[in-house]
Amino acid sequence: MKFLHPQGWKPAKGYANGVTASGQLVFTGGLVGWNGDQVFETDDFVGQCAQTFANIVAVLKEAGAGPEHLVRLTWYVTDKAEYLARQRELGEAYRQAFGRHFPAMAVVQVTALIEDRARVEIEATAVIPTA
Repeated sequence: MKFLHPQGWKPAKGYANGVTASGQLVFTGGLVGWNGDQVFETDDFVGQCAQTFANIVAVLKEAGAGPEHLVRLTWYVTDKAEYLARQRELGEAYRQAFGRHFPAMAVVQVTALIEDRARVEIEATAVIPTA
């Protein structure tokens, strides 16, 4: 895996501009902040993000992968202002789940998600290197 930062560009904070990798691809569906029983334990934005991160890690584990294999995350959030205002807390929750691994990312604000209580939905792509 190689992170791509074009020469002369300002460093990306908390994400990579691009990633190149080869191996077995792992794709998650859009995962939300509910537990394995599909129950939301909180309506707090950062709490739902933390649960979503844990859900991503659980799906990766099923494929024999871990957070270090993530190459892309696409976030869908219902409140851009809260996402921006809670960056410090969000960063702490992110690092607890994924460590200091920052793949390519995009964040999109949406008016609603299919699950009414969901405040965030994240799709993940990982690549497990070929032995």
